[in-house]
Amino acid sequence: MSHPYQYVVLRFVPRVDRGECLNVGVVLHSQSAGVLTCSWHLDEPRILAVAPDADLEGLRGALDAVAGMCQAAPDPAGDALTTQGKRFGWLSAPRSTVLQPGPVHGGSSPDPGAEIGRLLDTLVR
Repeated sequence: MSHPYQYVVLRFVPRVDRGECLNVGVVLHSQSAGVLTCSWHLDEPRILAVAPDADLEGLRGALDAVAGMCQAAPDPAGDALTTQGKRFGWLSAPRSTVLQPGPVHGGSSPDPGAEIGRLLDTLVR
C-alpha cells in the first residue's frame, strides 16, 4: 500500500535581502502512515563559500529544533500543536529567517519514513 506524503526542503538563507539559499534539510509528513520526520546535512565548505561569516552552530541548533519538533510527543494539556499535521503546518509556514522552508511538495511511497533519505540525497547532498 502506498502512502501519500508532503514535504518541504529546508533552506539556509544567509542574507534574506539577497534571496540566495542552499538546501540543508527536508521535513516529511504522511498522515496515513503516521510519519513526521526531518533529516538534514550541512556541507560546511559549500556554506562557508557562500557565506564566510555563517553561524554554523546556530544553524545546527535551528535544525536540531526542527528535528525535535518532528519527534516531540505532543502535550495535550498545553501544546497547541497537538498533531503531526499541525506541527508540519507550523514547520512549513513561510518565515524570514536564516532557515526557511521551501514550498510544500507531495509524493507517494510504500514507506514514507524511508523516503526522507532519498529526498535528502536527491535535494540536499
